[in-house]
Amino acid sequence: MTHGLDPASFDPQIRPQDDLFRYVNGPWLRDAPIAPDRATAGAFVSLVDDAEQIVRTIIERCAEAAESDEERTIGAFYASFMDTERVEELGASPLTADLERVDEIASVPDLVTTMGALERSGIASVIGMYIAPDRGNPDRYITHIVQSGLGLPDESYYREDQFAPVREGYVAHVERMLELAGLDDASQRAARVMDLETRIAALHWDRVAIRDAQKTYNPRSMDQLAAALPGFEWKAWLAAAEIDPAVLAEVIVSQPSYLEGLADLLTEALLPAWGDWLRWQVVHAAAPYLSGDFVDENFAFYGTTLQGTDELRPRWKRGVSFVEGAMGEAIGKIYVRSEFPPSSKERMTELIGNLIEAYRRSISELTWMSEETKKRAHEKLDAFTPKIGHPETFRDYSSLSADPDDLLGNARRSLSFAMDRELEKIGQPIDRDEWYMTPQTVNAYYNPTMNEIVFPAAILQWPFFSPDADDAVNYGAIGAVIGHEIGHGFDDQGSQYDGTGALRNWWTDDDRAAFEQLTGSLIAQYDELSPENADGQTVNGALTIGENIGDLGGLGIAYRAYLIARGDTAPEPIDGLTDVQRFFLAWAQAWQSKVRPAETIRRLTVDPHSPPEFRCNQVVSNIDAFYDAFGVTEDDDLWLDPADRVTIW
Repeated sequence: MTHGLDPASFDPQIRPQDDLFRYVNGPWLRDAPIAPDRATAGAFVSLVDDAEQIVRTIIERCAEAAESDEERTIGAFYASFMDTERVEELGASPLTADLERVDEIASVPDLVTTMGALERSGIASVIGMYIAPDRGNPDRYITHIVQSGLGLPDESYYREDQFAPVREGYVAHVERMLELAGLDDASQRAARVMDLETRIAALHWDRVAIRDAQKTYNPRSMDQLAAALPGFEWKAWLAAAEIDPAVLAEVIVSQPSYLEGLADLLTEALLPAWGDWLRWQVVHAAAPYLSGDFVDENFAFYGTTLQGTDELRPRWKRGVSFVEGAMGEAIGKIYVRSEFPPSSKERMTELIGNLIEAYRRSISELTWMSEETKKRAHEKLDAFTPKIGHPETFRDYSSLSADPDDLLGNARRSLSFAMDRELEKIGQPIDRDEWYMTPQTVNAYYNPTMNEIVFPAAILQWPFFSPDADDAVNYGAIGAVIGHEIGHGFDDQGSQYDGTGALRNWWTDDDRAAFEQLTGSLIAQYDELSPENADGQTVNGALTIGENIGDLGGLGIAYRAYLIARGDTAPEPIDGLTDVQRFFLAWAQAWQSKVRPAETIRRLTVDPHSPPEFRCNQVVSNIDAFYDAFGVTEDDDLWLDPADRVTIW
């Protein structure tokens, strides 16, 4: 391996000018298997697997030799999940009390009260709720109300012809699950569930609409909320869920028309369907924590049918995920002791500094943006807060208890604990030290209401980052990831927030129009792309535009940042590869990935990210430096006419 790259692993039958993604990853794409319990394989998945093994060691040590009350709780959660004898012995009996509660529903008010009573058990309601900073006033928390109620991934699954087989499979799945729960007439019940969900889906906004930061920002008072959905007794729901009414005193309704339409479905005539739908929610929510027949049937649909995955993940892996979901930061606190050296944070701080400086210079040179808007863009850039590795203060889990003999109870206790933690934010100052990912998560994110970029410890590893790699490779990989997350602050939605995190227009009308013209061109590019194994289905350019802007700006700015770090003198080639070539090859290496056909289709429908091959190839085809590095000409497949190349930031 040469400073983070292994040219011997490249495909000599493919030219980088024609297909950079397959030039770098071709042999791996041909030969690497997708694990039978995975829908994907690649660089991200390998790091996830590595982190999972480390976390398993941590959890098993806690289960066997805990050194604190927190570690004992971790151990108890894991022990309850791994006690298959106890789980099998219980069978469907943990569902009895909740199903009997549903049986008692005799009116719409009863239905609403029962939904509230089940809220703390993680049983999905027809209305979703979460607490987050107020986009209009990011110095306070506010409750957000969102559409919910579907068992399939997206509203389009209920209406598009291509998903007809999935719908049939879903009805059969609901029927089998209800039969396992001991319910009679499961076929008729499943049909009623599907009919009701189809009606609910018709009210849902599509994936493009729910990305819109302006359209989904609709402040409402409690009185206005009640008026929008008169059949829903909010006070009774709050009381049953043990939620302080102050939580709904002011809210943001993301999809107002959804609530208005839902009012027409909350009727006595549809009460039998609602009862069956709620029974299905009870069974579905508990399925991962019940006996093997429930687990296997749940996987058969959500794993195999929807994602094409061949095998259920081993129980220890599911147990690790369960404990991480309950006590992720407690595990992360242990994880970073051995897995995150101070040198990584120091190097990342330097990289981030150069990326921000590169953005600053690029903004100054934009030809399509006025000086007035540039000034505000610089102000936002100056206000960015980077977070690297792990939180400064980890969450307190001392009030969370676990019983090694009660798996479903543990799941519900952890959900109730997390729910209370969120509800307690109302009326409190914004916690700017909070993280929305654990240190052992292989990912990164941008949070617009806090204007922060966050990089957990687990992603700061090869092939994204290595202290042994040369600068060109690190900037082409983790540098582009950093640039991507900064870029989200300036994508089609993030650009609507100012440096304080407020949803506020800081653009002139002409500049916004110029920006939308550029993004429109990028949408058109991606609309034409269809990945392998997609039966001709194309990328949704409007759905993926935010991530595509992040990729394009991230790589382009990472290149500028590399030039800042390098200075005026280019280093000597290594193994015949110039530093700029190594930069782009590292980018392609980071996107090494393959996806099962069923998962490819699902992602094209619901995922705001483009397929990996386009995150690599389509981005470089828009960057002039790539053409210069590899001598790309109009005879090459990755050529785009200069007039068609898009540079936004």
